[in-house]
Amino acid sequence: MTQLDVRPQAGDTVSGVAEGDVRGKGLGKGSVGLVGSAVIGISTVAPVYCLTSTLGSTAGEVSMQMPAIFLAGFLPMLLVAFAYRELNKAMPDCGTSFTWTVKAFGPRIGWMCGWGLVIATIIVLSNLAGVATSYFWLLAGEITNNPSIAALDDNKLVHIATCLTLIAVATAISYRGMTATKGVQYALVGLQLVVLAVFVAMAFQKASAGTFDTGLDFSWSWMNPFAVESMAAFTAGLSLSIFMYWGWDACLATNEETTGSTKTPGRASLIAMVVLVGSYLATGVAAQMAVGAGGEGLGLANEETSGNVFAALAGPVMGPVLGILLFVAVLASAAASLQTTFIPVARTVLAMSTYEALPPSYAKVHPKFKTPGRATVMAGVATGAFYTVMTLVSENVLTDTIFALGLMICFYYSLTAFACAWYFRGELRRSSRDLFFKGVFPVLGGLLLAAVFFKTLYDMLDPAYGSGSTVLGVGSVFVIGVGLLALGLVIMFVTERRSPAFFRGQVLTKSTPALVVED
Repeated sequence: MTQLDVRPQAGDTVSGVAEGDVRGKGLGKGSVGLVGSAVIGISTVAPVYCLTSTLGSTAGEVSMQMPAIFLAGFLPMLLVAFAYRELNKAMPDCGTSFTWTVKAFGPRIGWMCGWGLVIATIIVLSNLAGVATSYFWLLAGEITNNPSIAALDDNKLVHIATCLTLIAVATAISYRGMTATKGVQYALVGLQLVVLAVFVAMAFQKASAGTFDTGLDFSWSWMNPFAVESMAAFTAGLSLSIFMYWGWDACLATNEETTGSTKTPGRASLIAMVVLVGSYLATGVAAQMAVGAGGEGLGLANEETSGNVFAALAGPVMGPVLGILLFVAVLASAAASLQTTFIPVARTVLAMSTYEALPPSYAKVHPKFKTPGRATVMAGVATGAFYTVMTLVSENVLTDTIFALGLMICFYYSLTAFACAWYFRGELRRSSRDLFFKGVFPVLGGLLLAAVFFKTLYDMLDPAYGSGSTVLGVGSVFVIGVGLLALGLVIMFVTERRSPAFFRGQVLTKSTPALVVED
């Protein structure tokens, strides 16, 4: 066994009951501060990538109510962020959702919650790598003014080889530790936000000059979510909006490596959320005013360009020279997120292994870099294999896998929110603050996400959902989403036979204290 039973030393304080084991994981303490933690959260979300891939789709679902849907998606995420903050104060553990739900609901529900996070992250990593690859060749074509270079992305073997190279580079950077990760992220996130600000300013300028015939005058009615035409359209738009915020919790996964581990990650997550909602609202409003939300011309809902809005708007809004910067920003966004998204999956696997919920080999921490080396490499290999297989089998399958991602996100976020209220149920009457931040807000956030989970699950039955592919008359997105959760159950039962102590509740329980290093 590679796990360590670490008893508190001088300067350490233990949160929780005095009985039980404290599992030290060997991660590098004090590697990240408040700003670095917030940057990791923003980077994992990849705001520029999310905007270019979902602005058009969201406008297609809810038309001019797109800004309202961005706010509606922000609400459950903010409520869940309060749950993460309170749980992290009591139990700063890099296993985050896995560790917290085990303590609240027991080993099996906790294990499935951890599985939801891991499989969602693998899907996102593969998608990010694919997007970064496409923009790499697109940018190369723009810089050289050679369409044949941009067309290399259409060559499946070239695309896969480039994609695997990017995954390998991102894995290597994450493997070398938080210091290397942090330095790269400052540059990439800074570039994203600056270019996005320039785009927003120039879009407002074009809107005020009436440059495009499809442009619109601003209206406060855009902020009214109840103006969406149907519940189906509202749910579809909300699901896209929730996806746009996914990943902010990466800064919580670094809690054992953050200065002020009980408070800093929670504060960083809230800062990241505010930056994200501000960026999304500003960009959505500016783009809608400049080109409109319709399906004609440069309208955001135009099916020919809605899947990659910035590729269509870069030149018309920013001009041929500055427009290239927008391509660079999308590539930087995908590349930055590709790198930081390894953080939560590797640390969740590390925690699961440390607490004997996975094979002990994944609990190994690199002696020099203080990172979960084997877990990071495993995530990289799994991502590369997943993307290669899905691309070779069918692009429709790959697309439907991405559509199924929302199911995984709602699954583990809602479980974590409910875990907060249940874990702190004995403290809710102590003060109004405890009642709302540990009980009311997390439950509301969990209920909202659970409602989206079940509504999305129902909608996925329709073969028209996603690529339109079917399996025995059932939508392939439903089959993939439910199939991935079922696969988790199978792996859990196999693991239980090999490591029964964890599943008997003998390793990680509510009484197991957390090692808290006060900085």
